[in-house]
Amino acid sequence: MLHFDDSISLHSVRPKQNGTPRNSNAAKMSSLRRTDLLALSHLRNDGRKPGEIRRMTCRIGPLTASGSASGSALVQMGLTVALAIVRGPGECQRRSDELPDRAVLNVTVYSAPFAPAGDRRPTNASTDRRLVEQSNLIKRAMEAAILLHLYPRSCISIDVVILADDGGRLCAGINAATLALVDAAIPLRDMVCACSAGLASGAGADGTDVELVDLNGDGSVDESSAAVTSPSLACDTHRPSCFASSPCSARLACSAPGQG
Repeated sequence: MLHFDDSISLHSVRPKQNGTPRNSNAAKMSSLRRTDLLALSHLRNDGRKPGEIRRMTCRIGPLTASGSASGSALVQMGLTVALAIVRGPGECQRRSDELPDRAVLNVTVYSAPFAPAGDRRPTNASTDRRLVEQSNLIKRAMEAAILLHLYPRSCISIDVVILADDGGRLCAGINAATLALVDAAIPLRDMVCACSAGLASGAGADGTDVELVDLNGDGSVDESSAAVTSPSLACDTHRPSCFASSPCSARLACSAPGQG
């Protein structure tokens, strides 16, 4: 049996004479205290250290058993969730799209209308500038990792669906695409991993710059003013299979001469 204290509940909602709730000042003080404590501890607004990443959860094959995809993966980085679906290798829709020496890779990034926190307008993957740019970046990264020469005159398609967007959706999409390719048993030179990084000017205790890892979209002062850099992709394509004399098409961070 549940018992309720009517005196406490009435006291908590009893307004002052000016019409403002009694507990409004307490909530404001609690928020200020939390912000001050985080600032004194040199922590970010979500409680993480500058070099600490968000909690990451990976699930391989959520749609593979249904037979609708060759491979799939679901990656959650904090509050950002990305689903990657791989189809192929298979025949190209048009014969003019085939390449005689390697497979064609198609990457498309979609964003669910409910993914962003504020703007919930539907986006078109073929016309939205940000989605097109992120599709090209993921494609260039995967082309450097997949052994496309093993599948001539064929096509491999990767669809990345952003289910929740709290910042870092490009990195989540790259990680999900890599795991989906592994689930599809497509040969890779190496697994590609991504994490964003930024530099917050004057955010240190003595006014120095602070390096931030795994930026998110919590709207905090330190991360919104950070200069976001390109994702750092762990790459081992500088092995003998990599031609160090030519520029890396995926801009992968590696130690090969003339690369990075």
